[in-house]
Amino acid sequence: MVASEFVSELRQRYGVEFKNLAILDEAFTHSSYVNEHKELGLKDNERLEFLGDAVLELTVSDYIYRHYPDQPEGKLTRMRAAIVQTKSFSAFSKEAHFDQYIKLGKGEEAAGARKRKTLLEDLFEAFNGALYLDQGRGAVIKFAEQVIFPKIDAGEFAADMDHKTELQEFVQQGGEVAIEYRLLSESGPANDRSFSVEVAVDGKILGSGSGRSKKAAEQAAAQDALTTLKAK
Repeated sequence: MVASEFVSELRQRYGVEFKNLAILDEAFTHSSYVNEHKELGLKDNERLEFLGDAVLELTVSDYIYRHYPDQPEGKLTRMRAAIVQTKSFSAFSKEAHFDQYIKLGKGEEAAGARKRKTLLEDLFEAFNGALYLDQGRGAVIKFAEQVIFPKIDAGEFAADMDHKTELQEFVQQGGEVAIEYRLLSESGPANDRSFSVEVAVDGKILGSGSGRSKKAAEQAAAQDALTTLKAK
């Protein structure tokens, strides 16, 4: 079964406590481990990975749909693609220490599979598939609120939602103008900061916004300015 220290860590860090530990164990069992221990009759995590992929895509889609009401379908699609990808999911796996508890066959272990991004992505999906089966989508959402959503709010996936560049292109259609982002306030504890920013174009304030990082606040301010300008 999955290590007791991992069960404890899930409970302490995320408030997650599986009712069915067997399905959690399945989520952390790689096919290479199953192949080397056929006498145990174990299941690998590939089916849970399949399910978790769909659950996470829906969870992320629902979140960005609700939190970015002014964005068209194309931008939402690109943003979701930036979140639901190998680079992001593998990073989430490492942050949650999932890489420490995956059960691998000796060959895969020797080949360094524990650090392989595609394997860590699959593991993150399998975990969420198991969590969904064990406790429903509400539990997946609560987990995402701690692991995924804060990074969306902090602007870590803003490359495909670059309101600052869009604002610059919009206001400079008639020539060069000065765009300035001003920090209005910074509050909250170190692990939960909140920043407020306003944006001025040629000295005229056009928008303001807030976020969990200066970058996110600036993006929100630029988005607010664009909404104001496009409404004229």
